[in-house]
Amino acid sequence: MRWLLSFLVLAIAAVASAKSFTGNRLLVVLEEQAEREKYSVFLEDLAARGFQTTVDSPKGDKVALFKHDERTYDHVLLLPAKSKGLGPALTANNLLDFVKKDGNVLVALSSEQTTPTAVQALLLELDISIPTTKGATVVDHFNYDSASAAEKHDVLLLPYPTALRPGVKNYFAGEGYIAVPRAVGQVLGNDSPMLSPILRAPSTAYSYDSKDEAEAVEDPFAVGQQLSLVSAMQGHNSARLTVLGSAELLQNKWFAEKVKLGDKAVTTANRDFAAKLSAWAFKESGVLKVGKVVHYQDDGASKKLNASIPESNPTIYRVKSDVHYQVEISEWVGDRLEPFVPDSGDRVQLEFSMLSPFHRLNLSPVSTTANATIFGVAFKTPDQHGIFNFRINYRRPFVTNVDEKRQVTVRHFAHDEWPRSWEISAAWVWIGGIWVTVAGWLAFVAVWLYSAPAEKSVKKTQ
Repeated sequence: MRWLLSFLVLAIAAVASAKSFTGNRLLVVLEEQAEREKYSVFLEDLAARGFQTTVDSPKGDKVALFKHDERTYDHVLLLPAKSKGLGPALTANNLLDFVKKDGNVLVALSSEQTTPTAVQALLLELDISIPTTKGATVVDHFNYDSASAAEKHDVLLLPYPTALRPGVKNYFAGEGYIAVPRAVGQVLGNDSPMLSPILRAPSTAYSYDSKDEAEAVEDPFAVGQQLSLVSAMQGHNSARLTVLGSAELLQNKWFAEKVKLGDKAVTTANRDFAAKLSAWAFKESGVLKVGKVVHYQDDGASKKLNASIPESNPTIYRVKSDVHYQVEISEWVGDRLEPFVPDSGDRVQLEFSMLSPFHRLNLSPVSTTANATIFGVAFKTPDQHGIFNFRINYRRPFVTNVDEKRQVTVRHFAHDEWPRSWEISAAWVWIGGIWVTVAGWLAFVAVWLYSAPAEKSVKKTQ
């Protein structure tokens, strides 16, 4: 009995120490186990953050993403493989099903090895294009490490990603330079709102095939900021797939490595960037959670002394009545929930809609608790009865989607709820006309009753 109790305590402690919001089971797919030492620091950092890491070959007998139609892992890290196939357990369809079942995938590519066909098919399915030939790498003749890539210029030195655009929270900000050696550039489709670049190539970079012996590149795969070195896809279910163009970025030799940008010697910040990238990819950051939702009708009674508290979350409202709505939103930061603060210029909005929104209102912070921000707004229901929804549809890059919907009925006025005619100033003319008509008729009757006809004289005849 003691061993069972000890096992339960250890299991609870392991879950509690996990920093990922969705789980700590991580599968690391590495074909050559001899190369595990190259990524040892990165893997140790993951283990220190609470992940239960399983390193296995893609064609291993024990590799399986599902068991009894349930995920066996919460996250998958695909490191470069020399073979074109990843085995029957890691096909493109299996990886897509893994993402559809809320699993997260981090794909690391390398220009020195052929990208497996399963990975190519997976990325094409998500509208992410990469060069199909081995040796296609991103080069830049202005932003490169002059110490290790003096001739090929294929080790890019880039500053930490700055804010992508106003209203987007940046979970990858830092200080220093990131060394991106021999990266595979990606081109993101323009039609998918689920794709976002994390680290773009400089405007002077281009994709170059090292097998091409010509000095000039006539038809490059992509150039400048068309190329994304690190890309992200977040599905409608908030599952994440991250594409890292350079797997070498995760290797020990580029963690805190001395490099030279021109004549300036700098130290790479690859370890810090790898930690922030993997934290986002495995849902340790950028995760939103909706807590308590409260809405009620304010008919003025709540402002009176000793008035009863309005009923919370009623199912029926009346047209043209005052309604208050409040929602708690938290953000998962590290290993705990904290109050969510939108980025500057961004607002959380509430829609009160039937087929289309009748109201779209900005939610303002009302108060904060230890682990949540309470947003609220007051409005008046429209003069339209029917089935309505309180809906928050908050979708922003790099944070999980919030789609909170509560259905209510809006009824018309009851018979005894309409205002009396004398309370409506516009009706006074009609009311006055009625009484003038009545008074005139009574006056006419009175005059008619009290007005006797004149007597006629009768002539007598003999």
